[in-house]
Amino acid sequence: MKFFKTGLILFFLLGAIQAFAQSSSDLKKQREQLTQQLEKLNRDFEETSKNKKTTLKQLTLLKAQISLREEKIKNINSGIRLLDSQISDNTNEVHNLQSQLEQLKKEYAAMVLFAFRNQSAYNKLMFIFVAKDFNQAYKRLKYLQQIGSYRERQAAYISGTQKDLNHKIVELDKNKKEKSNLLKDQVKEKETLGKEKNNQAKVIVDLSKHQKQIKQETAVTQRKIAKLNRIIAEVIRKEIEAAKRKEEALARAEAAKAKAENKPAPVRKPISRSSDVLSATPEAARLSNDFLGNRGRLPWPVTNGVITHPYGTYYIEGIKDENKGINIKTGAGASVRSVFEGDVLTVQDIEGTYLVIIRHGGYLTVYSNLRSVTVSKGQKVNTKQNIGTAATDGTGDTEIGFEVHKGQADMNPASWLAPN
Repeated sequence: MKFFKTGLILFFLLGAIQAFAQSSSDLKKQREQLTQQLEKLNRDFEETSKNKKTTLKQLTLLKAQISLREEKIKNINSGIRLLDSQISDNTNEVHNLQSQLEQLKKEYAAMVLFAFRNQSAYNKLMFIFVAKDFNQAYKRLKYLQQIGSYRERQAAYISGTQKDLNHKIVELDKNKKEKSNLLKDQVKEKETLGKEKNNQAKVIVDLSKHQKQIKQETAVTQRKIAKLNRIIAEVIRKEIEAAKRKEEALARAEAAKAKAENKPAPVRKPISRSSDVLSATPEAARLSNDFLGNRGRLPWPVTNGVITHPYGTYYIEGIKDENKGINIKTGAGASVRSVFEGDVLTVQDIEGTYLVIIRHGGYLTVYSNLRSVTVSKGQKVNTKQNIGTAATDGTGDTEIGFEVHKGQADMNPASWLAPN
């Protein structure tokens, strides 16, 4: 029973180790991705820094760097906490195995001593022959055989426990070394973060000397964004109205059919929310549910990208702005793809760049700042299908806008995308 319990403990321990390994592997993979994104942003920042004139672009890149650096430090902290837990578990297991090994050795020593005292074949035969009857003699014979077998099993248990102990000690040393490396990385990342925040402070000071120019540049960008938002809102509104008219026509047709057949008119549930209007048909409802079911797992609209402007309200040099989606910085000529299957709602040229809106039942995804497009209105697209290429501005910056809407309500796209 004791060895059964030990085996059971080891079974659950192995399960915990496997779960830890998966979590540790995921964190390591995420750290590598964050490092790659930070290296790209750092290269872009160094490129913009060659220009003696401080620009908003530099501040944007620094803010994105700081955000990613803080995320990487959080990742390292999570890794350290996991290792602390594993080190504690392995330390306890080493102590348990050492105690178990000591007890097994004591029991084995006692058996060896017993065997030594009774090693004479004469003593063994006398032990059998003095039995009261044949049945007792047989049991005594089996007893002597079982002692020998038990001694062999004990030796095997001692050998196995010793191997487990050595394995745990090696694993514990590996955990401690990995933790030491992570602590060094943590110090290094915090130092780099401090430098980036100092650079940000310097850039802000330089930009504050050119408030008038900054406001002019920002005003131009805001006007284009406002125009883009109006067009998106108008396209969605028209689609909702068209869906409503279709639903009303269907209701009238059903009522007329019921009247002709002298039956009561079917009662249709009133639809109030815009997303429900768009999901009224069975096909649209299925697509909506599938889209919702993939929240947090949707592919990125570009294969390689970094979020430079997050969703929601943000401030640049005291100027308030609102982002209904996210801005993703990518490479020149990068392919832009649909994040889910759906129907192309519109393709429009907005001041030299293209806007594409794709409907997924009651949900819509918006892709803006495309240099070219490969789809047209009404076309069905699949997940990860190419819909165009990202546009590059006059400064060499390649960035697209990406939005997710549920009916007329905008949502945070970052929460829908898979970890990059």
